[in-house]
Amino acid sequence: MAGDFRYDIVEKIGVLSENAKGWRKELNLISWNGAAPKYDIREWAPEHEKMGKGVTLTKEELEALKKLII
Repeated sequence: MAGDFRYDIVEKIGVLSENAKGWRKELNLISWNGAAPKYDIREWAPEHEKMGKGVTLTKEELEALKKLII
């Protein structure tokens, strides 16, 4: 099925914000479907049992973003 996927949070880097329902927008290093880990920004339910849509970045993309905002 196209919706089936696996993920492994390799490193929890930090929480950017938290809403009233306990969902947190986080920056993590995640391996999707066993691939090399990428940086990921998305909202997560309190126990990481559900996730919202997010943005996944390579190390080079994250470094480029850092240069753009600093």
